[in-house]
Amino acid sequence: MIVNNNTSPKNGPDSKSTIYGLRPVIEALESDIRVDCVYLQNGLGGPLAGTLKGLIRDKGIPFRFVPIEKLDRLAKGHHQGVVALISPIVYRQAIEFIPSISEGDKVPFLLMLDHVTDVRNFGAIARTAECAGIDAVIIPSRGSAQVTDDAVKTSSGALLRLPVCREDNLKTTINLARQCGFQIVAATEKGADSYLSVDYRKPTLLIMGAEETGISPELLKMADFRAQLPILGQVQSLNVSVAAAVFMYEALRQRAMAN
Repeated sequence: MIVNNNTSPKNGPDSKSTIYGLRPVIEALESDIRVDCVYLQNGLGGPLAGTLKGLIRDKGIPFRFVPIEKLDRLAKGHHQGVVALISPIVYRQAIEFIPSISEGDKVPFLLMLDHVTDVRNFGAIARTAECAGIDAVIIPSRGSAQVTDDAVKTSSGALLRLPVCREDNLKTTINLARQCGFQIVAATEKGADSYLSVDYRKPTLLIMGAEETGISPELLKMADFRAQLPILGQVQSLNVSVAAAVFMYEALRQRAMAN
């Protein structure tokens, strides 16, 4: 069973937002349909469920066990304990995308989101990134907000225009960017560098972390700069979408002044 929610993205074909039912989801995983995440009912068992779980493991698809009430909200029909969310876009591959933009005339700028889980923040960041001319957003394949219908709506459609790379290993992606001549800038309140002291006229990969935990320590160690925004009030941090906007528009300002 498939529930349609068609859009007309610039970087992908029309999408179907959900697929539900054991056999339809198994068929989807065995085909080229882009499955973002699979929700399984708590305690789901049986031969078909075993086959489905094996496919999920083999293909590395993110999944979650949830109460039946959540599945009932996602699917209006007989879901048989499983609902798959389908991506409305075609994700880019960093191993191909990053080298290609490095060879162009434009100085590239990439934005990496390290486990930003709030869909509204993700959508707001993508909207600003598209407006600021960012070349791509990079997200992890697990533990992060994904490109769903809600994220697309929150981004005002920017996620249908902005290239998104979904990667299994962010460390590998950072190393690839560095090999292609990018400087790595980590946005962190613990940084020793002012965000104004970084020269964004160079090829740049900017890392933004989750509001609760910040950037992962292993990624923070890989940064060439640990840049912070000044905080003068009693609240010790900015919303991640606001902080990302400040960094991106400082980069835009520097690059505009250089032209």
